[in-house]
Amino acid sequence: MLDLHLIRSESDAVKESLRRRGLDGSEIDRVLELDIEHRRLLQRQESLRSEVKSLSKEVGAAKRAGDEEAAAAVQARSRALGDEEREAAHAAEAIGAEVRAQLLVIPNLPSPDAPDGAGEEDNVELRRWWPGIEEGAPEPTYEDHQRVPHWEVGEELSILDMERGAKIAGSMFPLFRGAGSRLLRALGSFALDSHLDAYEEVRPPTFALTETLTATGHLPKFHEEAYLMERDDLWAIPTAEVPLTSFHRGEILAEEDLPVRLTALTPCFRREAGAAGRDTRGLLRVHEFDKVELFAYTTPDQAEAAHLDILERAEQLLRSLGLHYRVLDLCTGDIGGSAARTFDLEVYSPGVDRWLEVSSVSWFSDYQARRAQVRYRPAGGGGPQLVHTVNGSALAWARIWAALVEVGRQADGSVKLPEVLSPYLGGRLEISRP
Repeated sequence: MLDLHLIRSESDAVKESLRRRGLDGSEIDRVLELDIEHRRLLQRQESLRSEVKSLSKEVGAAKRAGDEEAAAAVQARSRALGDEEREAAHAAEAIGAEVRAQLLVIPNLPSPDAPDGAGEEDNVELRRWWPGIEEGAPEPTYEDHQRVPHWEVGEELSILDMERGAKIAGSMFPLFRGAGSRLLRALGSFALDSHLDAYEEVRPPTFALTETLTATGHLPKFHEEAYLMERDDLWAIPTAEVPLTSFHRGEILAEEDLPVRLTALTPCFRREAGAAGRDTRGLLRVHEFDKVELFAYTTPDQAEAAHLDILERAEQLLRSLGLHYRVLDLCTGDIGGSAARTFDLEVYSPGVDRWLEVSSVSWFSDYQARRAQVRYRPAGGGGPQLVHTVNGSALAWARIWAALVEVGRQADGSVKLPEVLSPYLGGRLEISRP
């Protein structure tokens, strides 16, 4: 959520920044209009309250003087003003709620370093990596046996059963089997172990309160994309970013304890309501998937290093897995609403002949922290300040799983898996036909 004081004092600069996202600034004008009315009503409420207090003193004085008639008249006036004060308070509360509602849907200000652009076609590719690039190896090409889509490979090897998944829960809910299930479990354990040198492992709840999703910016904007259990007012989390952002919600941290780094492996649930009919085969777009998330609370000065650390960790996992990937610097028209800057990692998947997003690494400045009211007390003194939040996937496994079985497919139809997963697979790095 944007700082209302910033909007008041630097409205033109805020509108100019939001224009980089394709907005016209009318959202800010509306907030300012409501804010003026809200403050007017608060002032009227305070004025009426002050007058009521003054009249109460007059009532007491009249009664002490034995002038009951005058006391009754003043009391009547006081009651009338009290009614007006309550009306002003209700009106102020309603307008204040509308101000907050408007602020909740205005996106974050993009970083000056984020490239300008209208959509994904304007994202900037920063670099590519593939096995052997450091020794001068050319960008890889792929054999025909690697250009088989993962859902066909999964069916041939009995490691992915989309049909039974659909029978159990409906379309786009995958069911992994046998070696396919073990591969998924191995990927999660491998990633968590890779991050424990600096990140505390957390196993958060899979369901979260409305307030928790609001803190990250997923609500109210993306309510159509999330699964809601109305009876309990609980949402299935779309990412571990949601519970991790609220880990210290409403708390004040000590600066010397920052950065606070957390990691979690959770299932993630997304209705993908806006993507009906697209990428519905295999694991390209699913309603449930496992993901390891990295998250950090930082001071403003620590945020850039924390952002780059998560990016490097995600890249290192991809390099360890031997996957061909590229890094994109997302333009202002494509970054998420809560983010100030985002890097995406995309893996090349030969069986579907596409680059698949497998990680999104974002810095949110103080946008989420203002919603969640997570602050820190500066070591040098002064009042509490909002932290910055940073998070990223390291990694999301459905598409990694897909890329691994396509890239690793051998001419005989078996799949060879990366050596780095050997400790998590009992040394069995080949998946063959049953």
